[in-house]
Parts: sequence; structure tokens; C-alpha cells
Amino acid sequence: MKRLLAIAALVAALPAAAADSTGLTPLTELADGRYKGFRGGLYPGGRNTPAKEYLKVGLARAAQVKPRDGKIVLLSIGMSNTTQEFQIFKRLADADPRKNPRVTIVDGAQGGQDAIRISDPAAPFWQVVDQRLAAAGATPKQVQVVWLKQAYAGPRELFPADARKLQGALRTIHGILAARFPNLKLVYLSSRTYAGYATTQLNPEPYAYQTGFAVKWTVADRIAGRLKGPWVGWGPYLWADGLRARRDGLAWAVEDFAPDGTHPSQSGRQKVAERLLRFFTTARTARSWFAVG
Repeated sequence: MKRLLAIAALVAALPAAAADSTGLTPLTELADGRYKGFRGGLYPGGRNTPAKEYLKVGLARAAQVKPRDGKIVLLSIGMSNTTQEFQIFKRLADADPRKNPRVTIVDGAQGGQDAIRISDPAAPFWQVVDQRLAAAGATPKQVQVVWLKQAYAGPRELFPADARKLQGALRTIHGILAARFPNLKLVYLSSRTYAGYATTQLNPEPYAYQTGFAVKWTVADRIAGRLKGPWVGWGPYLWADGLRARRDGLAWAVEDFAPDGTHPSQSGRQKVAERLLRFFTTARTARSWFAVG
């Protein structure tokens, strides 16, 4: 019996077979539908955009984003996927004539640093962030905007416990950001990309999909006043059901990932980077300070 239980536990720990799709519906298309009892949409009420009053707050914060000692720092915070994607975004943005020359883009995200690790304000992660700011000729006081994309390694909990755990970590990270960067005005969150091709238990499906709920609930916390400090909203929503394209055309092929099916390949990084650039040049709370003209 013990041997059978051990075998069953081993099988349960193995990742699901690689799949071109899962049958799950992106939050942006779930709207009034439900996933395990929870409503879709990126924002409360099944919406994909913030309600009028909350958007008004975000626009007011965006209007406060001004150069400090000549710089507006846009900083990334997150894990390995985040840094791999943000480095390509930085390259694209710095070469784009639409970018405000006062905007300094700094990649603070780091490999191997998941949401649980960086929830500790004394974690070495934050020292590296300071070092990267200094290397870019910037200071913590010049950080006014953050793109935060996080997950945690090896989730095992049943939904919604896994998403609630990540939500708690995101709330803590938000507090750390507010304390470390006194002029921070805007925090944009993104959840994971597709993980149906994953070959490890680092963050496979449906956990990658479910990180979207953690982000949604964190944004809702800020809307309801349960979080104070910088305005919090969605950055680009990056999950699509593998080869089953979203209405806007986003799809994820196995070639968009490294052999582990979790980290992005060059094409995967490019997809995220292009969506980031589109977001910062068009989103109402971003274009006023990120773009010129």
C-alpha cells in the first residue's frame, strides 16, 4: 500500500502532457462567465477596463508623473520571465521615436526570484534593484512607474487557494514598492503567459491561468481602498489558450517557449515586448508621460 501511495504521489507531481490548448477562456473574454464560481473580466463587474471613477484617479496620478532631476524611471519588478521579456521591451522602446526621452527604463526583475522570495523587504533582490538603478544613473526617488509581473514556484494548492496566496504576496510587494520608492505613482500588473507546454512543475497550467485572478483581486483591493499608495491597474493581459487564438489574435505556439515550456523563447519574449510597447504608448494612464506628441 505504501508503495502504491508513493507511486500515486509521484504521478500527481508530474506535469500534464504538453497541450496546444486547455479549453480555458481568457479573462478578457470570460466577462460575465464563471471559472470555478469566479467571474471573468480584468476588473470588477466583468469589465476589462477600469470604471470611470477609478480611471479618473489613475489619470490624476498619471498627470503627476513628471521628470525628477531630468528622469522618469519606469522599473520592472519580477522573476525570470519578467526580466527576459522586459529586456526586449527596453530595446524596442529605447529605439522608438515615440518614447519620451525623459523616460529611463530600468530592468529590476531577476531570475529565480519569485513572488514569495521578494515578499521579504530584506531580500537580496531589493539590493540588486538599487544597484541596477544606480547603474542607470537613477535613484529610488526617480522611480514613478512599475511594471510588476510575478508568480510563485511550484504551486500545489487547489484554486482559489493558489491565487489567494499569490494575491497576498502581490499585496505585500505593493507595500514594499510604496516604501522604497516615495514618488511611485502607478503600478501596472500582468499575469502569466500560457503554460500548457510546460515540462516541469515550476508553474504549469492551470496555475499560470489562475495567476490572472490573483492580479484581478489585487487590483480590486486597490479599487476598494484595501491597498493604499500608488494606483494599481492592469498592464497587458498576456494569457491566451495556446494555439486557440484570442479575439485580438494573440496565440502561443510551442516555439514561443524554451524547452521547459515555461520560460519564453526569443519569439515569446518579442510577443510580450511588443504588447508592452503598445500598452505604454496607447493606455490612457500611460501615454501622457511615456510618449511624446
